[in-house]
Amino acid sequence: MFRDITIGQYYPGNSILHRLDPRVKLLGVIVYVAMLFITNNIFALAFPAAILIVLIAISKIPVAYILKGMRMLVYLMIAAVFFNVFFTEGDHMIWRWWILKVSHEGILRAVFFAVRLMFVVVGASMLTYTTTPTTLTSGLEKVFSPLKKIRFPAHELAMMMSIALRFIPILAEEMNKIIKAQLARGADFESGGLVRKAKGMVPILIPLFISAFRRASDLATAMEARCYHGGDGRTKMYPLKYETRDKVTYLLILLALLITIAMRVIMDRFITWGRV
Repeated sequence: MFRDITIGQYYPGNSILHRLDPRVKLLGVIVYVAMLFITNNIFALAFPAAILIVLIAISKIPVAYILKGMRMLVYLMIAAVFFNVFFTEGDHMIWRWWILKVSHEGILRAVFFAVRLMFVVVGASMLTYTTTPTTLTSGLEKVFSPLKKIRFPAHELAMMMSIALRFIPILAEEMNKIIKAQLARGADFESGGLVRKAKGMVPILIPLFISAFRRASDLATAMEARCYHGGDGRTKMYPLKYETRDKVTYLLILLALLITIAMRVIMDRFITWGRV
């Protein structure tokens, strides 16, 4: 299962989404997540869903590749659905026992939270799917560059975030190798109760942490050997420049945000009139 992690990985391509300036995509992700939290109705998620479908189609990234990375979120989504279904008060009760209760409102709220969580993860993943780590680092540094006036370490923070994203698939692959090695030695991770399964993770986590620290140390040594001293005085081989497509995308992002806000206001008014 760990080898199926695709979050944080770059999917090579030459689509218009791949060629957009990373600063545009960063703003797009922020606005898209804000749009998802502005919407407060399961039916209002149709607009962000349509945007996500269009982005996936434009990027030409296989849907199966995107869904493969969602497998790790299944348990989180199940937990979110469980708590919203059984612990949400509602006017239209379906079933009740002790502190557990099921209502129409709880079911709708559970579906809403699960779908919104999925959209947040997929929407944010589109940034890393279509942006190389080097380009993403440059974009983050440009975004944080105005904060340099107050001695904010823009370059160091951008580099740190880029390295963290790159370590996700590397550590996932390392964990997969450790699991196979432990299985070859007779380890059993499937049988037994929850406590036994938790104890069975110890032979995996300890080598994984050791490997992570070793990789971090090797990376630090390699950067020092190449005389890396932060972003002072460094130049870019490919400086970021806004193209016409980037400016048009900025306008489309603003338009999408305004439409989402307008939909929220209209739906709130309809709900208020319906109660009156």
